[in-house]
Amino acid sequence: MRSIVILSDRSRMKIPPPLFSIFVVLGAGSAQAQDPVARGQALVAEFCGRCHAIGVKGKSRHSDAPPFRNLGRSVDLDEFPRTLERGISGGHPDMPEFKFSHDDALAVRAYLRVIQQ
Repeated sequence: MRSIVILSDRSRMKIPPPLFSIFVVLGAGSAQAQDPVARGQALVAEFCGRCHAIGVKGKSRHSDAPPFRNLGRSVDLDEFPRTLERGISGGHPDMPEFKFSHDDALAVRAYLRVIQQ
């Protein structure tokens, strides 16, 4: 089995490839956790993308679900995280209720600000 060598100023470490893959995956996950826009995009894709258009273009799949790029026209994005933390429901009859943690609500807002038109 080949090893991957990681060089640093202090030492050389040989890490077997399967273990290195785990480090890469874990490292990538923590990098995304630190980027609120990427985290917000992942959250809206997972929880909202089934009905809403979540990008800078495209049509919502559900006729009553507004595209997120226009949400800032009707919703105060400064207050929106509080709404997400309390629980959001009922924009339309088919909409399930969602409740986000404080950090996730801020991440969603960060993403929404990036895509507003």
